[in-house]
Amino acid sequence: MRTLLVTGGAGFIGGNFVHYILDETDARVINLDVLTYAGNLDTLADLRDNPRHVFVQGDIADHALVSRLLAEHEVDAIVNFAAESHVDRSIDGPDAFVQTNVVGTFNLLDCAREYWSKRSGEAREAFRFLHVSTDEVYGSLGPTGLFTETTAYAPNSPYSASKAASDHLVRAWFHTYGLPVLTTNCSNNYGPYQFPEKLIPLMILKAQRGKALPIYGDGGNIRDWLFVTDHCSAIWRVLEAGAPGEVYNVGGNSERTNLEVVDTLCALLDELLPDSPHRPHASLKRFVPDRPGHDRRYAIDASKLKRELDWEPQETFESGMRRTLAWYLDNPQWCQRVTDGSYRGERLGAAD
Repeated sequence: MRTLLVTGGAGFIGGNFVHYILDETDARVINLDVLTYAGNLDTLADLRDNPRHVFVQGDIADHALVSRLLAEHEVDAIVNFAAESHVDRSIDGPDAFVQTNVVGTFNLLDCAREYWSKRSGEAREAFRFLHVSTDEVYGSLGPTGLFTETTAYAPNSPYSASKAASDHLVRAWFHTYGLPVLTTNCSNNYGPYQFPEKLIPLMILKAQRGKALPIYGDGGNIRDWLFVTDHCSAIWRVLEAGAPGEVYNVGGNSERTNLEVVDTLCALLDELLPDSPHRPHASLKRFVPDRPGHDRRYAIDASKLKRELDWEPQETFESGMRRTLAWYLDNPQWCQRVTDGSYRGERLGAAD
């Protein structure tokens, strides 16, 4: 039975990945999460009695803890989701992003190299360190073109700069020490268990309450949207068959403007909530001043992943959005509990 150390496994993408692994494979998961505001045990509630899931609350920057977990559980692969990930928060407080995304990733790499160097034979050959990153490290695209694995890095926010730094560390540990690493750079994820500071869940919850739906600038910023379960299947495929040292871009083939995303949600809400007093929900849209340094367009070329590892997304934007909205409408208790803390849906990252 393969054992994975999954970091950030109580967060959005990490939590979905843990569910995916336990549902689709026979692997065992050691789940390490420090439980910041975006990490929530409610996401893992149905795994409480699963013998293949071990949850540990702790920091990826804790050298002693990470080293102990690797040795104690004889880990075969590390999958690193742990990250501060919200651009607006990085504008207000970049220090946490440097500490988690840069210093934390360094510590994981350092512990992994030490652990891997002591393994031998097949266990050493099979070990992998998979680092989950973002397309935001590439900067902003014009109206045409796609990000490829060889696109030059040009991060424009404290968040993307911290992720770019962590990507470079991962690359260096491969070329300097030979640590068998893999890196995935994904487009914008959406789906169940996403903390409602991000666009899609924030719009869903605000629309249900009849509150204004804030759209940055002219709403023309474009992202390639990737349903989170498709992302999880891509990560597992890369872990199974990716070549050490390689980078794989993961995209959803679903470019949409922010305005199109909100309009799609509003139409689905009108359909699924026919008795809502806030119909038509599109009347709640409000344009607000743009985010400082807001990248205009991201778009992923995932052809390498399809060509070399035979992966492509299964969800269209329309089917994924319908699944996402249905999940949020069916799980109001989760939404209520994860927002019981300090976040109340207010604007972050406006800058002075």
